[in-house]
Amino acid sequence: MKKMVLIILFIFAFSNLCYSEDNKDTASFKQDEKNEVIFSGTEDFKLLPDTKESFIGKVEKHISLFSEKLKEKFSVWLSRSTKYIEKMKEILVEKGLPEDLVYLPLIESGFNMNARSRAKAVGPWQFIESTAKRYGLIVDWWRDERKDPIKSTVAAAEYLKDLYKMFGDWSLALAAYNAGEGRIYKAVNRVGENDYWMLLNTKYLPKETKNYVPKYIAAITIAKQPENFGFENIKEHKVLTYDEVVIPSPTDLDVIARCAEVNVNTIKELNPELKRWSTPMNVKQYIIRIPEGKKDIFLSNFENIPAEKRFSYDKYITKKGDTVYKIARKTGYSTTVLYEMNGTEIFKNLKPGTVIMIPPNDKFTRSKEDKFYEKKPVKNKNKKIKNKSKQVKKIKKKA
Repeated sequence: MKKMVLIILFIFAFSNLCYSEDNKDTASFKQDEKNEVIFSGTEDFKLLPDTKESFIGKVEKHISLFSEKLKEKFSVWLSRSTKYIEKMKEILVEKGLPEDLVYLPLIESGFNMNARSRAKAVGPWQFIESTAKRYGLIVDWWRDERKDPIKSTVAAAEYLKDLYKMFGDWSLALAAYNAGEGRIYKAVNRVGENDYWMLLNTKYLPKETKNYVPKYIAAITIAKQPENFGFENIKEHKVLTYDEVVIPSPTDLDVIARCAEVNVNTIKELNPELKRWSTPMNVKQYIIRIPEGKKDIFLSNFENIPAEKRFSYDKYITKKGDTVYKIARKTGYSTTVLYEMNGTEIFKNLKPGTVIMIPPNDKFTRSKEDKFYEKKPVKNKNKKIKNKSKQVKKIKKKA
């Protein structure tokens, strides 16, 4: 009987030992598998260092965030990306950059062309105005090319190329894209190491920038294999395609839509940089995008519309004593709007009966930016000059 008990105990102990060893191997395998799944870069686009194990946790934290708490939002971002990603990849490759940079707008804007941050960065690549203009994008009253998926990608490619030339490391280049090259340059000089991951344990980077590259790696990891992280049946949009036509500017967008025989919203979606009811007044001609296959019918219809019927505006007829400031108060439009539509020369010597163009009431929608400027009190420079001359006279009398 004792022998039987000893045999049973021996078998139980041996089986437990085997089970724990199997478990250990399985756990080890899962960790190795996880490391393989996480995108660490390629030979010419290295993101994680060779000793990446110590940084995997930072990436996993964001993978969990995107695939759990923000899963619904991230699904929308992945879905939206399908419309633009192919065109953007083409531009990046043409510029000699890694095509995987195309996933950067996932964490910048969720591929929302109209995205605007609290720091006033705009568009899919989230350019602030000064950087946008430095890389050739036009930002004015008529248009904001930061919202253009093609033009903004060209600018982003040039900027990222310059950042990589500056730091020679993609993780640092991406950090600089987030925080600005000046801040990263100072941080590198203070630490004496040209290594983004070494900077994470210092006080020289803001929290957002410390999370930026791990967040990007998490986003690209999910985007490359969404099913592995529970993202199934992602809705795919039709890939962005279009024809381009050169038209005299300005021309109303609804006129363009009628000529292309499509809805005006289709024209707005293809040309998200346009902020107003028409193409810009400050250029003689404009390249507009219309749906693919509509070029011939557009040109045929466009030729049949008289030039004077292509652009809409309302009129204000000046009266005696009118100035640009008085007209702004009477019409409710800022001086910026009046100057944009009429130039500045016309207001230097206003005469009664002068026709001043103002936006068409039925087509013009004020943006948040417009409302901000219109809340500011209109300053009358002439009044200031008159008041100063009165003060001078009073001083002379006292003397």
